[in-house]
Amino acid sequence: MPQSPNRPLIFDGHNDALFKQYLAGPAARSAFLTGNDCHIDRIKAQKGGLAGGFFAIYVPVQDFEEGDGYGMSGGSYDVPLPPPVPQDVALEITMAQARILKELEAEGALRICTGVAEITTCLAQGTMAAIMHLEGAEAIDTDLKALDTLHDMGLRSIGPVWSRPTAFGHGVPFRFPSSPDTGPGLTGPGKELVRRCNELGIMIDLSHMNEAGFRDVARLSDAPLVATHSNAHAICPHARNLTDEQLAMIRDSDGMVGLNYACAFLRPDGQMRDDTGFDMMLAHLDHLLEKLGENRVGLGSDFDGAMIPRAMADSAGLVAWRAAMRGHGYGAELIEKICMGNWLALLSRTWKPEATAQA
Repeated sequence: MPQSPNRPLIFDGHNDALFKQYLAGPAARSAFLTGNDCHIDRIKAQKGGLAGGFFAIYVPVQDFEEGDGYGMSGGSYDVPLPPPVPQDVALEITMAQARILKELEAEGALRICTGVAEITTCLAQGTMAAIMHLEGAEAIDTDLKALDTLHDMGLRSIGPVWSRPTAFGHGVPFRFPSSPDTGPGLTGPGKELVRRCNELGIMIDLSHMNEAGFRDVARLSDAPLVATHSNAHAICPHARNLTDEQLAMIRDSDGMVGLNYACAFLRPDGQMRDDTGFDMMLAHLDHLLEKLGENRVGLGSDFDGAMIPRAMADSAGLVAWRAAMRGHGYGAELIEKICMGNWLALLSRTWKPEATAQA
């Protein structure tokens, strides 16, 4: 019997649906259930077989979030980054988005998961599984008290930076062409953040980190190295992408990379243009599979946070994406690993059992 076009189910490494909800206001909660104009709502997700993933909490900066392109056009570019956000302001916005995630859970749209068993239960029940993720640690004080508070609320994944600097480190700019070696690494508090995340079983996301920070995490962390939504620098020489040397470090830690669908990080010319085909996504997957092995590659869409290929359009378009993988010659077992299995295995290797009880 042929497999359904929206199977295997997909567990995704990164989306910005909470940020879209935050911008749209309380009325957007019901639209998440009944249909909206974003990449993700419950109807599109069910049609595309999107079973869940990492729901990012992102702190915006005025005048930088104009459109999905971030000025990434032309033969080369270096988009100026906004200044750091004050911790008290960032914490207020972060808690607002955490409450939105809780509201969506209360309305039955999803379930916040802090353990792999909870995710597998959601899959069996047809409930969207959500991991609370912090994209940039601006909200965390250097004493890490806010980290403990957010952990109690269900936080299980954190990126110490989103491109702009924080008290903990420095991110990569939106620069093309460029290596990710763009500045200093983790600060003293950043190193303490890594140690505390290891203690709590919080996954550390290396996406948006520069090369020096990446290496600092690799030296300090006792967990697998993970980049939830990053691509191959060998194909697209953007600062946001990972070099083969970085990929080797991830492989050697038994970590993982989730493929980012953002067009500028896919295209060899670095342009944020939606006339980007599935062939570009497959080229990055091929490279990641070659460098990491078939057990360490997944998907990290950046839905609702970036311009994605027109051929996909939104999460309902994941049906076409699976068809493209099959047409490329990927077998059923490999596609299942990329769509779901590798993320669940990675989380089993990363989350500590004593740290995964639901708050």
